[in-house]
Amino acid sequence: MYLSLAGQRAPWRNRRAASVPFRLSPVIIWLGIVSLLTDVSSEAVAAVLPVYLTGALGLSILAYGFLDGLQQGISAVVRIAAGWTSDTLDRPKWVAAAGYGLSMAARAGLLFSASVGAVASVITMDRIGKGIRTAPRDALITTAAQPEHLARSFGVHRMLDTVGATAGPLLAFGILLVIPQGYSTVFVVSLGAAILGVAVMVLLVPNLRTRQAAGRSEPAVTKSEPGGPAPARPTRSQALRELNTPTVRRLLLAAGALSLLSVGDGFLYLLLLTSGGFNPVWFPLLFVGTNAAYLLMAIPLGRAADRWGRKKVFLLGHVGLLAAYACAGFGGLGATVMCLFALGAFYAATDGVLAALMGGIVPARVRATGIAAAQTVVAVGRMLASSLFGVLWYALGPETALWTAAAALAVVLPGAAWLIRSASVRKPVPAAAAEATQ
Repeated sequence: MYLSLAGQRAPWRNRRAASVPFRLSPVIIWLGIVSLLTDVSSEAVAAVLPVYLTGALGLSILAYGFLDGLQQGISAVVRIAAGWTSDTLDRPKWVAAAGYGLSMAARAGLLFSASVGAVASVITMDRIGKGIRTAPRDALITTAAQPEHLARSFGVHRMLDTVGATAGPLLAFGILLVIPQGYSTVFVVSLGAAILGVAVMVLLVPNLRTRQAAGRSEPAVTKSEPGGPAPARPTRSQALRELNTPTVRRLLLAAGALSLLSVGDGFLYLLLLTSGGFNPVWFPLLFVGTNAAYLLMAIPLGRAADRWGRKKVFLLGHVGLLAAYACAGFGGLGATVMCLFALGAFYAATDGVLAALMGGIVPARVRATGIAAAQTVVAVGRMLASSLFGVLWYALGPETALWTAAAALAVVLPGAAWLIRSASVRKPVPAAAAEATQ
């Protein structure tokens, strides 16, 4: 059964979110610690990569736009396949662990990469690892969380994730402050954090079975086998049918259109660096500012999404992105601080909220596939956005390119709001009713 989030047609949702006590699953804590360690690893590298590529390796802004687009979008190649594999095998932990392991191997490869081609190969490996792990991990979160507090649970996970994302750039800044040009030291520390993250994932995170959760909460596709519930394994055609609904199509189209106008953070930071006249040694602190804002707002905005509507908060986050563009266009110290705050609000209102929104409108048996589909659309959009913005930067100049992107986002945002106005959430089925259908 589906109930709309629009207007007053889903009052049960707000009442349940307000009345059911929030209980945080230990699974979400462990996954948050894994993400914390992994983000220490990835964000330490990301915080120095734009300066490393354009400074130490002498990369042009066009080439940087290509690599940034690669970093944003190459994970799209494997996201849906990884989500479907997780749903089919019903072992999301091990699919996610494979992705974390591949990213760990990429950190090791970065130590031996001294050319643009080698760096591009390592970035590709790392992003493919991210594409493999993200949807199964988010499916684990959705399975472990209370349905009434799903976005809030994602907010807790993203908060822990962002602690690592804040610590990583601070670590990189400290290393570069003590060891100028100490990029290799940053890469070694990054590898150590990645190894710890994989160890926690393998040793401490349980492998929750998504289809077993589906059997407890909703009717299975086919009857269970004698002797106990055994929810049906979704075939590829069944998964496609489950996802090919007007609600899912509208959400994917809206998310894709908005992601096409999401300029990569590195471009905004390079613009702030040049317009503000900052020394490049301070560059990692721009990442820290954004992540600190994300850290502060992840749980409050997740809670707001559960109470007031996930689609509303998701759209509001893109208003924050528009504000970040405006602040970056003006430049200066005050505008820089406001830009970082707005950018952090954008991520806090969209990242986990989009996963929670998709996880709530698709059946549990294809949950990882549905989340992966949304993340794939966003990844492809951001890849194209970074590549196109690099061309605009080269052709029009940084300020004109940014204001062009801001104007386009302002035009597209009302259309995206219209597209997802009918987004609906799957109402939880009582356990007794679920058992009666089997």
